[in-house]
Parts: sequence; C-alpha cells; structure tokens
Amino acid sequence: MQRDHREQLNLSWQANADAWTAAVREQRIESRRLVTDAAIVQALLALAPQRVLDLGCGEGWLCRGLVEHGIEAVGVDASAPLIAVAQQAAAGKSQYRVCGYAELESQAELLGRFDTLVCNFALLEEPLAPTLHALHGLLADDGRLLIQTLHPWRACNDASYRDGWRVETFAGFGEGFAQPMPWFFRTLESWLALFSETGWRLQWLQEPLHPESEQPVSLLMLLSSERN
Repeated sequence: MQRDHREQLNLSWQANADAWTAAVREQRIESRRLVTDAAIVQALLALAPQRVLDLGCGEGWLCRGLVEHGIEAVGVDASAPLIAVAQQAAAGKSQYRVCGYAELESQAELLGRFDTLVCNFALLEEPLAPTLHALHGLLADDGRLLIQTLHPWRACNDASYRDGWRVETFAGFGEGFAQPMPWFFRTLESWLALFSETGWRLQWLQEPLHPESEQPVSLLMLLSSERN
C-alpha cells in the first residue's frame, strides 16, 4: 500500500507540473504568499550559507531567490517536468538536476557537499528514514538541515491526530491540477522520533503564524547531524 501511495505521489508531480508552476509563480496559495515563503527564506539567510541543496525544489523559486543573495544553490526534484521549467527560468545561475530521494546516495559524489540542506514542504512520503539517513552524506562539517512542513496541529483538520496517508486535492490552488496527491501526515511526536532514529538533533523549532488568524501555518525545524 505504501508503495502504491508513493507511486501516486510521484505521478501527481509529473501530471501537475504546469499547474503547480502557475500556482507558485502567480502566488495563488495564500499560506505561501503571506507566511511560508518568507519564513523559509528568512531562516536560510539567517544561517548565512554558502552552498545550499534544495530537495524537492519544484519549479525552482527558492534556488532563484538564494542566488539573488549571492548563495550557490542546487535544486533536485524527481519530477522531470518541474526541473525542466526550473532550468528554463534559471538563466544559467541556478543548478538543477532530476533526482529522486532514492537516488540521493548514488548521486552524492556528483552533487558534492553542502553547508545547508533544505526541504521546503518536500518530505511527503513514507518511509522517510532512508532519505534522512542519505542526507548525512551530503552535509559538510557543521552543516545544517532546515525543514519546513505543514503544522501537524492544523494540517490534521477534522481527521484523527495519528500518522497516516491523506489526500491533497489542490482545491483553491487554481485550475489545471490533473491528479490529487497522496501525502503522509505526521504528528509532532512522530517527527521528533524520526529525527532521533536517523541521527539528527533538533537545534530549534519555529511556528510561523498567519498574520490575521494568528494560528500556526507551518513548522520550521533546524537540525544538525550527529554523524558529522
């Protein structure tokens, strides 16, 4: 069952590449426009990185923004259509590569080492432990892993507060989304247990708030490797 969900998750990003690109570039998603885009950029700039790997980079907006600040940025994504539009918009400044999480270990030598790894709403599958183990091999000494994800207490909506697969229909994101996206919901307890099991130490945690409702929109977590 998990394999079926993972395959559907990957297929959705192939099918929805154009619609997602339009939604991001036209700022159709309120939570991104008002809160989460700025939150991840500010958190990254505060770390003053020199070389960043954006995992699940999508159409490349974050890498382009980092390059504007003089930061070397490399983006990887399993969706070839999304990498294609990212490369088209990069104008040779950012670097992008088609690479799924399962290929990170085999491509580690080609990608090199980074002082900061970032996963911005990109850790949506299960199991995640193999990916988190592989990330240690991409991190330079004293490097950091920055994760932004849906806030568990808000994302569960009316469903039970338990780990499990959910479905994103992209309602309110605009037209053109061809397939719903399965994604794996994790409680805060589950996230922290996963980090402990895979050799990551939590440095800090932030909860960016919606400016009007003052409710948490996302969860930002900075981690260091216990293996470096």
